[in-house]
Amino acid sequence: MRCFWVNLKNQRYVEYHDREWGVPLHDDIKLFELLILECFQSGLSWECVLNKRDSFREAFEGFVTEKVASFSEEKCQQLRENSNIIRNRLKIKAAVTNAKVFLAIQEQFGSFDRYLWSFTGNKVIVEPCDRCTTSALSDAVSEDLKKRGMAFAGSTVVYSFLQASGVINGHTNECSLSPLKTGKENHG
Repeated sequence: MRCFWVNLKNQRYVEYHDREWGVPLHDDIKLFELLILECFQSGLSWECVLNKRDSFREAFEGFVTEKVASFSEEKCQQLRENSNIIRNRLKIKAAVTNAKVFLAIQEQFGSFDRYLWSFTGNKVIVEPCDRCTTSALSDAVSEDLKKRGMAFAGSTVVYSFLQASGVINGHTNECSLSPLKTGKENHG
C-alpha cells in the first residue's frame, strides 16, 4: 500500500515514493535540488517535474549551488529555450536568486541542513495528513526564507519541500511506509 497520490503506472513515481519521499535528507546539494524542483512545481504536478528531473539536473549543472548562483542572463535565456525542462522565466530567475540566498544561509549556519533542521530541533515531524498543504512549520520556514529574499517560497511550496526532504513524514495512514504502521519516525 502506498500514499493515494502515487501514480502506480509511473515507475519513476513509485520509486520516488518508496525510496526518497519522506526520508530525512541532510545533503545540501540534494536539499537545494529538491527546493528548486519544488519551486518549479508551483502550479503544476510533482509528476510533471519528476519526469523532467534528469533534464533539470543536466540543465542546472547538477544543482551545484555556486554554479546556479552565478548563472548569467545568457545562461537563463538558454534555460528558457530548453524544451526538456519547465521554461518559466520567473521560476528560472527565482532559481538563481534562491541559490544566492541558499549560499548566504550556508554561510550563516554552516550548512543549509543545519538551518532547516533547526526549525524542528533535528526531529522528524510525523504528520500523516491526507490533504494538508501547509502547517505552522511550513508557515514559519516560508516566512523566514521570504525575509531572506527567496522567491516561490510560499507555505505550500515549503510544506511540499519539508515532506519531500523528510523533515515532515507525511506518509498517509493507509501507506505501508506510514510511521503509524512501521512504528518508526522515518523509513530511511
